[in-house]
Amino acid sequence: MTMIKMRKKRDKVKEVRNRGLFTEEILQTMREEDRPLLLREILRRLGLQKEQRGRAREILRELADEGKIVRIRGNRYGLPSKMSLIIGKVKAHPNGYGFVIPEKEGEGDVFISPRNLKEAMHGDRVVARIESIRKKGKEGSVIRILERKTRKVVGRFMRGKNYSYVIPEDERILQEVFIPDGETKRARPNQMVVAEITRYPTERARPEGRVSHILGYPDDPEIEPQIIIHKYDLPHRFSSAALKEAQHLPPAPSPTEYRERVDLRDIPTFTIDGENAKDFDDAVSIEREKDGKLKLYVSISDVSHYVKEETSLDEEAYVRGTSVYFPDRAISMFPPELSNQICCLHPRLDRLTLTTELSYDENGESKEVRFYPSVIRSHERLTYTLVRKILVDGDVELRNKFRHLLPSLELMANLSQELRRKRMGRGAIDFDLPEPEVILNLQGETEDIIRAERNLAHQIIEEFMIAANEAVAHFMKEKGCPFVYRVHEPPQKESIDEFRRFISHLGYKSIRPDHGMGKEFDHSPKAFQKILSDVKGRPEERVVNDVLLRSMKWAKYSAKNIGHFGLASEGYTHFTSPIRRYPDLIVHRLLKRVLSNREIKISEETLAQRADHLSNRERVAMEAEREILDRYRVRFMKDKIGEEFEGIISGVTAFGFFVELRDIFVEGLVRVTSLHDDYYHYHEDKYCLVGERTHKRFRIGDPIKVKVERVDVERRHIDFGLVGK
Repeated sequence: MTMIKMRKKRDKVKEVRNRGLFTEEILQTMREEDRPLLLREILRRLGLQKEQRGRAREILRELADEGKIVRIRGNRYGLPSKMSLIIGKVKAHPNGYGFVIPEKEGEGDVFISPRNLKEAMHGDRVVARIESIRKKGKEGSVIRILERKTRKVVGRFMRGKNYSYVIPEDERILQEVFIPDGETKRARPNQMVVAEITRYPTERARPEGRVSHILGYPDDPEIEPQIIIHKYDLPHRFSSAALKEAQHLPPAPSPTEYRERVDLRDIPTFTIDGENAKDFDDAVSIEREKDGKLKLYVSISDVSHYVKEETSLDEEAYVRGTSVYFPDRAISMFPPELSNQICCLHPRLDRLTLTTELSYDENGESKEVRFYPSVIRSHERLTYTLVRKILVDGDVELRNKFRHLLPSLELMANLSQELRRKRMGRGAIDFDLPEPEVILNLQGETEDIIRAERNLAHQIIEEFMIAANEAVAHFMKEKGCPFVYRVHEPPQKESIDEFRRFISHLGYKSIRPDHGMGKEFDHSPKAFQKILSDVKGRPEERVVNDVLLRSMKWAKYSAKNIGHFGLASEGYTHFTSPIRRYPDLIVHRLLKRVLSNREIKISEETLAQRADHLSNRERVAMEAEREILDRYRVRFMKDKIGEEFEGIISGVTAFGFFVELRDIFVEGLVRVTSLHDDYYHYHEDKYCLVGERTHKRFRIGDPIKVKVERVDVERRHIDFGLVGK
C-alpha cells in the first residue's frame, strides 16, 4: 500500500472516530432535555467552536436521515422514543393496508391503514407515529420516508387507451407504475418486464418508471429465475475487474505456496456432497492413533489465500454476501474460476486448505484442537447417496470399489453418532423439516417435487462441521479477539406461550421445569427437543416442527457472542463454507491473523456493521430461494386439476384451512366458502374451524383428502376441494 493510500486510510479512521464522538455528544444532549431542540440550541449546548459547527450540522442531517433523531416543524430536532415515533420497515398487504416493523427489537408492529400509508411503498424505511394502542396492537401513520428500498419493479406490461403501465408482480407493491411514451423499450402487452422507478408516488400521483428489461411472457417457465433475480435485486453478473482478477489466478498452487503448511496429502481424504454440487469447499479425514484416540481433520478451502481484501473479487463477494441456489442454477458469490476450479477441492488435485484438527477419546470426548494452514489432495468425490449405500445398505459392489476408504467411513460413522448423542444430550433442537427437491426434465420443466433424503452421510458431515465451527468460535473467544459469531437468541415469551397453547390443543402436555416447581413453561432447548421427540412419526410431526421453527428467532451474524439457542451452544461461528458464504471468509482471515500472531486491526463496531449486512443478505437469499420453489410447485400443479391427494391440515384461518400434500411438497387452500354442508366458524383459541350444526372440526394436524380445483400460476395460489377426512 502506498503512503498516500495509508494516509487516506488513517484520515478516514480519524473521521469515523470523530463522527462517533460527535454523534454520542449530540444524542446525549438531546436525552438530557425534555423537549425538542432548535438547531442553535443544540450547537450552543455542545459548546462548539465556529469551525466545528458546520460538521455538527452535517452530522445532525445524517442522524435525521438514519432515523436516530427526527426533524419536526419549526426546525426542531427530537428523539423518536420521546415523541411516540418509531423507525421501521413497511410491510404492505395486498388489501391496501400495511405494518411498520420496528428496527428496535422488542417493539410491536404498528398497523397502518391504507389512508395512513400515504406515498410509502412496501419495503421503505420510514418514521411512523403511534396514534392509538388497542387490544390487537398499535395503530399509526407514516409521517416520513427515510429511505426508498424499491428501485425497480417486476411486473406485467399493459397498455391503456392513452398510456402504458406495469402491474407489479409482487402484490405487496400496491401502486401500478406509469410508463411514459418512449420509455417502454417496445414491450408488448402481457409481457413480464423490469421497470426502473424514475419518480416515486406522491399523495396525488402514482409512481413513474422506464422499462429496462423485457423478460418474456408469463407462461414461459424460463423467465421464473429471471423474475426472482430482478425482484430481489440479486447481483448476478461480475464486473470486468472481478472477472479479470479471477482469470489471472494460477489454476493450481505452486510448491512455494506449500511452505509453512502442514502436508496432509498422504492421509485418506474425501469430500461428501450432493449429487449436483459443484463447489466442494470441505473435506474430511480421520485416523486412529496408537493410544486409541481418534484424530479428525476438517479441511476447508483456503479462499482467503486467493481473495485479498480491497480487491474487486472481495468487494463483489461482500455485496452478494452468499451464493443463491435455484433448482436449475446457482448465483455464485465468486466467479466459476474460483468456486468451481481453483478453490474447489476436486479429487486427485493438490489444494490449499485451512484445517481444524480435533482429537477425541473412545467416548467421543474432545481432548485437543489445533488449527493450521494445510495442503491436501482429496482421494475421492463421494456423494451422500454413495455413502448411504456403503454404510447403511451394505452395497457389496460399492464397498469393494471404495474399500480403501471403508475404514475411514466406518470410523466417521461411529464418531459422528457419538457427537450427535452428546449434542442431543445438551439439548440441541433437531428439526425434522425435510427439504423439497425439484426434479427438472431436459426442457427445464418440473417433473416431480420429492422429499430430499437425509441419511447417515448427511449426519456425518453435519456433526463434523458443527464440531469445527464450535472449535473455531471457542478458540477465538478465548483469545478475546474481535470476531464474527453465528448467534441464535432464545424465543420471546409471547412466542413460547403461543406455541404452548398450540401443542396443548393437539393433546401434548406443556413441559414444566425438571424440578416440578412453579407454573412457568420450560423454554430451554431441551424442552423443545422433548416435544419434537414426542411427535416423531405422528401425522402432525411436520406441522409441529414447522410451527416451532416459526416461533423461533432467526439465526444471524453478530460481533457479540450470545450463544446459539437452537444448537444449545455457548459459542458458534461459520467457518466451513468460504466459497459460498462471506462470513466464513471473514472468519478465515481473522483466524489466520491470530495463528500467525498478527494484530487484528478491524474494530468490533466495523465487524458488527458487516454482520448486519451479511445477515440481511442471507435473509434475501433465503426468501428468493423459497419463492422460486413456490413458483415451481404451482407450475407443477397446473395440469393436476381434478386429481385427488392425501394431505394434512397445516394451518387454519377464518377463510379456510391450508393442506400440505403427503406425497409431493405442495400446499394449497380449502376455502371455507367451498364447505357446503354447514356454516363454519373460526375458533382462534383452539386453532380450528367448527361447524355450527354438525360440530365437525378441522384442526391443524388432521389428515385429510383433497382434490385440486384451481391453480393460479400468476398469483401462486392453489385451491383444493374437500374429498374426505
